[in-house]
Amino acid sequence: MSTGPQEAEPALTARVREQLAHRHPNCSIGELTTLPGGHSGLTYSVTVGDARYVVKAVPPGQRPIGRNDVLRQARVLGALAGSAVPVPGVVAVEDGQPAWFAMDFAPGEALEPVLDEPEVPAATARARMLEIASVLRRLHETDIRAPGLDAPEPLDAAGELTRWSRTLHAVPAELRPGGEDLLTRLADAVPSGAVSSDTQPVLLHGDFRLGNVLCVGERAVAVVDWEIWSVGDPRIDLGWFLLFADHRNFPHLGRAVPGLPTEAELLDTYLGGRPPLPAMDWFRALGRMKMAAIMGHNLRRHREGKHHDPDQERLPPTIAAMIRTARDILA
Repeated sequence: MSTGPQEAEPALTARVREQLAHRHPNCSIGELTTLPGGHSGLTYSVTVGDARYVVKAVPPGQRPIGRNDVLRQARVLGALAGSAVPVPGVVAVEDGQPAWFAMDFAPGEALEPVLDEPEVPAATARARMLEIASVLRRLHETDIRAPGLDAPEPLDAAGELTRWSRTLHAVPAELRPGGEDLLTRLADAVPSGAVSSDTQPVLLHGDFRLGNVLCVGERAVAVVDWEIWSVGDPRIDLGWFLLFADHRNFPHLGRAVPGLPTEAELLDTYLGGRPPLPAMDWFRALGRMKMAAIMGHNLRRHREGKHHDPDQERLPPTIAAMIRTARDILA
């Protein structure tokens, strides 16, 4: 649930104002206004003279871990500054309690063509998806030894499967038909470790898709929402990204977008003439299992009264479709 600007912690407001005043002396500083749509920490917008910034902060009383670890997000943004991957510039960081950082407010819209409103013109949606396939390749070419990144231990296919299997297992069995069989098939066919230079550990976004890339026209201007970035097999990001190329993956939720790139076209654009990646079908199935686990988790929380959102009741057909099509891919 969003909070209004008047509910921003006075101490946080004072700290943000002090830091930004140093950057913009003699400029008026506006209120911290809650930005809607955020799913991690607290997210505000603030104007300073003619400039505008986004502030992300740890919620009061909560620990800076997981999705609330805003300093970790600032770290990856700082490591990518000036790289071939467009990201907002970080302008201030404070590690006191609660920790927060401020970054440039990037223009543009982050809309998933098959899911989000308003609808994106078909030609624009196609161009954007092909554009960010190239952005994803550039992200995966980033040196994970970049100064300040402090990269974690790499995720491999087996580790990613274990992590998301726990999430799916926590979903009531009636909400994940065929889920146990899918997990068994995935476990029986886990690809081995890195088999080529193209599957060595890379910097992973974790939720790479158009909904997390701000675009102006057909151009990507900023990759955002870095809450779950990690280091690991590039096919983890790819298997997730490809899910959003086909509205049929989202029964009762998705809409058809004429001319949207196929998974094969997106892979070709990502590869840029390089050899195909091995075992991509396994990672495509893994992406579907992860989506089923996330949707099942959200639906369970709604039904248990932990997060009331009647819209979650639209999810069962898509959860079933994710599991069914993942099994079909592996078969």
